[in-house]
Amino acid sequence: MNKGVYLALFSIGLAQGVKIPIHYFKKKEWRPDLFFGTGGMPSSHSAGVSTLTTYIALQRGLTTFDFALSLVYGLIVMYDAQGVRRQTGELTLKVNSMNDLIEKIQKEESLEYKQEAPKKLKEMLGHQPEEVVGGAVLGVLVGIIGHLCTKKDRKLSKFKLRF
Repeated sequence: MNKGVYLALFSIGLAQGVKIPIHYFKKKEWRPDLFFGTGGMPSSHSAGVSTLTTYIALQRGLTTFDFALSLVYGLIVMYDAQGVRRQTGELTLKVNSMNDLIEKIQKEESLEYKQEAPKKLKEMLGHQPEEVVGGAVLGVLVGIIGHLCTKKDRKLSKFKLRF
């Protein structure tokens, strides 16, 4: 596997890990399960694609096909993260609140109605625009740091070859 893939996967993991302390500082609630969840600040989708795009830009250049492909793919992923997935999450909130309303109505009726309560749908699916930007900034930073580390590796390997 190449370093771009390693860096992108590292960036995704880092973004997922950072969600826990950010959530704690905002809500004063410790939730380690957020590491495996979707949504929240920063967007790990944005972090991953931004890391890869930045790394490719710095390693291969802005005029390469690799960079163009990664950039377009990254923009689609980020748009989807804050567009379609966010709308799905908002719709899920409404469905869950309707379910609560139906339960209240059923409790007030005198007829006995037995139905298993459906599982609540997952509400945190998508991202707010600032969460996407936060992930993108994190991704660019990881991409730059990864490039700088790789640059040092290249210099060391060239130095070793000379002797």
